[in-house]
Amino acid sequence: MKTLTNLKSSVKMLFAALTVSALLVSCSKDFDDTPAPAISGLNIIHAIPTTELLDFFVDNTRANNEDFGFTKKLGYYNLYSGERQLNITKKNSATSILSEKFKMEPERGYSLFIIDKVEAPKFLLVKDSVSLPATGKANVRFINLSPDAPALNLAIAGTATNLFTDKAFKQYSEFTTINAGEKVTFNATNKESGAIETTLADVKIESGKTYTIWVKGLKSAVDNNKLGLTIFTH
Repeated sequence: MKTLTNLKSSVKMLFAALTVSALLVSCSKDFDDTPAPAISGLNIIHAIPTTELLDFFVDNTRANNEDFGFTKKLGYYNLYSGERQLNITKKNSATSILSEKFKMEPERGYSLFIIDKVEAPKFLLVKDSVSLPATGKANVRFINLSPDAPALNLAIAGTATNLFTDKAFKQYSEFTTINAGEKVTFNATNKESGAIETTLADVKIESGKTYTIWVKGLKSAVDNNKLGLTIFTH
């Protein structure tokens, strides 16, 4: 039996990879007329502002082989479509701190964020895009995952129009298209006052790629868990 298998983290390859292998599929199968099992892709992100390390499980199989800390990302992992039991524990613990079932659609990619507080964690599952932007463009999405941040807007520095507006904790946008660029700076601003709350500076946005920008940390913190923006590529 296979353990969880890491998929290529490219939107262009997601559907192709989803058709190749599955979570806990037999290592060898006889050739017959049995249809191949439907596969989904799961990207897992630790978004709880804490120093606590976690272990993540799909149907009792651990997904992470290394330390899984704040802002770390696992995946994409391929798994059977349908209802899956997702579970987290503190590192090396047998005691679950959150367990929930989700129904995964065939040939669909998802991002699963572990959010809120380690004393009362929650899952936030969002569907990912597999559409490819035009030449010179990139797809981007915005999610506010700071438990104590105000509602936020997101804009590219130097532009007059917000990309996304009024995203409170746990709220997220659809994907939109922006121009690719070597050094793009994003500002998250307070929806009410317009003040810049945090900035992500000089990011390389590549043509043809898809990104999620998310608000991390705590507005009240001054350590490594302080409010910030982070970005990952799908």
